[in-house]
Amino acid sequence: MASRLVEFYERIAKDLDRTMDFWLKHSHDETYGGFFNCLSKDGKVYDRLKHVWLQARQIWTYCRLYNEVDRFRRQDILEAALKGMNFLQKYAKDPQTWKCHLVLTEEGKAVKTQRSIFSECFYLMALSEMGRASGEKTYMIEALQMMEKIVHWVREDDTDLGRPAMEGAVPTSSLAVPMMLLCLIDQLESVDPTLETKYRDLTGWCLTEVKKHVQRDGTVILENVSPDGEELPGCMGRLMLPGHSIEAGWFLLQYAITKGNDDVKKMAIDKFILNPFHYGWDQTHGGLMYFLDVDNWSPTQLEWDMKLWWAHNEALIAFLMVYKETGDTKMIDIFAKIFDYSYSHFVDEENGEWYGYLNRNGEISMDFKGGPWKGCFHVPRYQMMCEKMLKELAK
Repeated sequence: MASRLVEFYERIAKDLDRTMDFWLKHSHDETYGGFFNCLSKDGKVYDRLKHVWLQARQIWTYCRLYNEVDRFRRQDILEAALKGMNFLQKYAKDPQTWKCHLVLTEEGKAVKTQRSIFSECFYLMALSEMGRASGEKTYMIEALQMMEKIVHWVREDDTDLGRPAMEGAVPTSSLAVPMMLLCLIDQLESVDPTLETKYRDLTGWCLTEVKKHVQRDGTVILENVSPDGEELPGCMGRLMLPGHSIEAGWFLLQYAITKGNDDVKKMAIDKFILNPFHYGWDQTHGGLMYFLDVDNWSPTQLEWDMKLWWAHNEALIAFLMVYKETGDTKMIDIFAKIFDYSYSHFVDEENGEWYGYLNRNGEISMDFKGGPWKGCFHVPRYQMMCEKMLKELAK
């Protein structure tokens, strides 16, 4: 396996270069600013709408590469990120409520807004990483203000998010919310470590909320539970997303390593990473299933058995992080299994980037590289994180 570590490092580094060449070459809107998200397999723009959370993710990616990977510390990358940030600051946010839109026209006019916090979360991540890259303090000031808004909506009053909850809607705690807030805390503390004290209570709340999703004696991670941590009835209550659970797992593991928390580390590895992987890996065709029903009913999501790029990106990060932390060779064996599947099915070495959507057999279902839900984020984040870990392992 030692020889494969070198292979992994070299192939991932080359893959990151191809991926960023793709976005730098094809996605920039030189007329109105920001980025085109909807790109064909060879980079042609097939829809000119701009999706706010993908715009913000691309800014974060450019800035994180600029800040942490020497070969990407380039002025053209920083300038592209700055232009993107200017576009978002001008058009993405309602100045009264601070609610961010989901979709804009290419000129910046609002098209759609969702009753959720995720456009705002990635807007915050873009601001804070831009502040780190540019040295301009106003970005971090706005990021901290947005954090206060997000916490208010999540823990106190969500009125400004939009339409009220419907009468028949079941009160639900979604795994996405506390794991996203953990990610935001880590992001802000990476820019300003003194914020640890400020967010200590919030961190504790996030960990408590995340643990509620460990159900059935620790054998499954349920995507939705009641606010009290009880299993919900019906399809929604039985829903599991292996890739999402694994992503939450490496968020938790990263926290546990930083804080020296062995209990959280064990939970992250055993409950959020290993169990969902074994639950979700398709033993017949390979790859991670998208949606699963923990009672083995057929999931109601039509795309339930598809293989999506981002789930494999998150699993690669998670298992390499576990291996680096524990030295357990079974973890690098699983990493190799996911790597071999991914690099024989998703990766486009000719045009760059990854295909995002495969059917259960592993055949390409949609051949675009960017769409309303796929942008410049999961692939390069995985590549830069795993390249860094593999480089440290090589030492």
